[in-house]
Amino acid sequence: MKICSIRLLAALMAMALAPSALAAGDAELQALREELQRIKESYEQRIGALERRLAQAESASSIAPATSRSPAGAGTSSESAFNPAISLTLGGTYTRLSQDPNRYHIQGFVPSGGEVGPPRRSFALGESELSVSANIDPTWRGTFTAAVAPQGGAIEVEEAHIQTLGLGNGLRLKAGRFLSGIGYLNEQHAHAWNFSDAPLAYKAFLGNQLKNDGVQLKWLAPTDIYFELGAEAAGGGAFPSSDSNRNGVSVATVFAHLGDDIGDSHSWRGGLSFLGTSPRDRLYADADSRGAAVSNGFSGTSRTWLADFIWKWAPNGNAAEKSFSFQSEYLRRRESGSLAFNSGLAVLPYESTQSGFYAQGVYKFMPHWRAGYRYDHLDSGTPYLGLNAGLNRADFPLLAPARPRRDALMLDYAASEFSLLRMQLARDQSRAGNGDNQFWLQYVVSLGAHGAHKF
Repeated sequence: MKICSIRLLAALMAMALAPSALAAGDAELQALREELQRIKESYEQRIGALERRLAQAESASSIAPATSRSPAGAGTSSESAFNPAISLTLGGTYTRLSQDPNRYHIQGFVPSGGEVGPPRRSFALGESELSVSANIDPTWRGTFTAAVAPQGGAIEVEEAHIQTLGLGNGLRLKAGRFLSGIGYLNEQHAHAWNFSDAPLAYKAFLGNQLKNDGVQLKWLAPTDIYFELGAEAAGGGAFPSSDSNRNGVSVATVFAHLGDDIGDSHSWRGGLSFLGTSPRDRLYADADSRGAAVSNGFSGTSRTWLADFIWKWAPNGNAAEKSFSFQSEYLRRRESGSLAFNSGLAVLPYESTQSGFYAQGVYKFMPHWRAGYRYDHLDSGTPYLGLNAGLNRADFPLLAPARPRRDALMLDYAASEFSLLRMQLARDQSRAGNGDNQFWLQYVVSLGAHGAHKF
């Protein structure tokens, strides 16, 4: 009887303690499950990133013939053997501006062919592009990209080039039309930018983005850290050059980039670039001291130096939940030559030294969401004009000294790597007179096989 009572008491105590013990066990098990799930997701993301990099490397080095030869005697070739990567990027904007974009110009700076400023008000088609690329044979790969420009909606060939697959020794040659490798932002397509438009310095010094028709040679050093050297030779055309009907090279660039990782969470890249050209009659529209419209043209030498730097942080290299990037570029240009006033009515000696920079930070504060701030600043300096023929500085209002600036805030949401929605607010004080309050809504979506963007 006594033994039965003891057993009964033990059973009752076990029943009383069981819920709390089970609860504690369930809580511990749940915590372990959540920790395991986080580890699995982290490693799956890193494995996925490595697999994508491996696939891209294999694609760049693989041999994909344009056609496959038929068996002897067949006399036909298989069209299905040509399997290019085709991608389509669609973009659109809604923009609300307090100033008329048709009268926009950056005070103190005179790009050719009209200023590159905000798009038209209300709804507009954004930067959209269709790209086709494939290996041609064991030696060459071809790429073609047609884009709709954000300003004006004109369709243009953004890239159309061939590049080598197997030169060896870290060398790669590219020929055709391509985005120049100078600086950091220039080589990226506009839909990959972190803000809806280019920085002021790119608008003032590069006409928004420099595209070359020519050849490019790059060398990637066989070192533990990333070290790249490059040079380009191209014909004239887009700003800061001019259309020229002459033999030889009108645009030349050289650049060097260096980068590395710091631990598992940090990485950086810096670079120096040089752009040289000799425009002839690079025209721009202005008004004289009486307000009459005139067409002026610059002829001479244009030399631009660029310094770029970017630093990225992500916990243990995993940017799925949190990350931060800081990016900045400094540009300095010196031009010397002559300025033809009012279609050659008078020709004056001209010299100028101008500079500008932008600095931006973008923080991914939770999965899918990012916020960023960009500051732009320019300094036009005071150009030298050998005034004569009764002209004075009032006859060159666009060349009046100025220090334009711009502040921009953005917030974007990416449901996946294929879609992005962005809102941007900006206070643009780059034009003479009143500032421009700007509000942007933007979408960017990608369809098809689109290669990974550069670091």
